[in-house]
Amino acid sequence: MPHYTFSATFRAVYDRAAARFAKGGATATSLLEPADVAFLAANGVTTQHLFDYVDDLANYGEPSFDQAHGIELVRRDYFLNVQDGRPSSSVLDAATLPAKSDTVRGIPWLPRLLPKARAKLVGELPSSLMYGCGGDRAFFAQHDILPHEFLSLVWRHENDDHAIIDWVARRVKSR
Repeated sequence: MPHYTFSATFRAVYDRAAARFAKGGATATSLLEPADVAFLAANGVTTQHLFDYVDDLANYGEPSFDQAHGIELVRRDYFLNVQDGRPSSSVLDAATLPAKSDTVRGIPWLPRLLPKARAKLVGELPSSLMYGCGGDRAFFAQHDILPHEFLSLVWRHENDDHAIIDWVARRVKSR
């Protein structure tokens, strides 16, 4: 698999997906040609996640390509270098997520975002959830955090919620 050209190829796949979505009637399973699906899979990206990006961009004006690309660069790095290119066989049970209204240290949404980010990082996010959904984007915008920056933070502190919460609390306090 060509690594150096990942970004350019991902952009081309994204643009094809956005164009197909704009024509109407596309679903996550019908959005891409088999070669594009294979490219995404080889890099730890699902068609559902790409569909979510172009769907939300068309309907809500975000996330931008740059945000989607940044998220998928972190996911790809984890997939190739930690998971050795092997997808996880587990899927997060969405029913186990904290409520959208839950807070930690006075910070709303963060308790829900932590398991979603971990699931995105390791490729266990169910198709019913999007990392970078409207609620996530509101959280990131309010606290001046890039979605891929948070995903990278979760990787660095994979098993340490307190370190992640401390980092976010410092970011919130500095605003």
